[in-house]
Amino acid sequence: MKAMTELLTAIAALVGALVWPALILFVIVKRRKGLADFVGTLREFSFKGMGVEASVSRQQIKAAVNVGAALVKPGQAAGLVDPSRAAAELADALPGGRAQRALQRSVALWVDDRPDNNRYERQALEALGIRVDAATSTEEALDHLHQNPVDVVISDMGRSDDPHAGYTLLDKMRSGGNHTPFVIYAGSRSLQHNQEARSHGAEGSTNSPQELIAMVTQAVSRTQARWSRS
Repeated sequence: MKAMTELLTAIAALVGALVWPALILFVIVKRRKGLADFVGTLREFSFKGMGVEASVSRQQIKAAVNVGAALVKPGQAAGLVDPSRAAAELADALPGGRAQRALQRSVALWVDDRPDNNRYERQALEALGIRVDAATSTEEALDHLHQNPVDVVISDMGRSDDPHAGYTLLDKMRSGGNHTPFVIYAGSRSLQHNQEARSHGAEGSTNSPQELIAMVTQAVSRTQARWSRS
């Protein structure tokens, strides 16, 4: 525990306030269980370096841990992930203190027929204060939305015998007058698929955990702001 803290502090002093996402990702690759134990005892991590002082809440670190775990699946080679790029994307994706507080009352509906595939991403959202409800089919999702307003819907693309089930759900929502922000989380983040998703009325389409977090938190913030004005 002491060695882990000293490692975090020493590297942070060298490279500044945005080191922690890269470091978390690195330690996940090398010592997944060790970092989980470390985070379990943490309240807030503060450091100074290069003239910068910053503090990172336990919620932010837990979110980053889970995003990193989504990037680096068990057994995956560390060389398949670029830590510097992941660090920059994580720093952009995770909300600051004020935005994070606005997430505490929010709800996301995640529609996927294989929910275990997204457990790290779901835990990252929950660490930021977003309650995540689950549905495994288009019909179940529509029934849930009819009874329970949510701030954002996250959906996979193919389910059961419908290879475009994400769009099927989105089109049914929009035709029924439901304009809840909608994010496609599937196997591609290509420009073509992103444009197609937007043409259906989605926020976009991605397979990146970092980009998913950014899209969801931004959509939730807009929904919360709209509800507060109504």
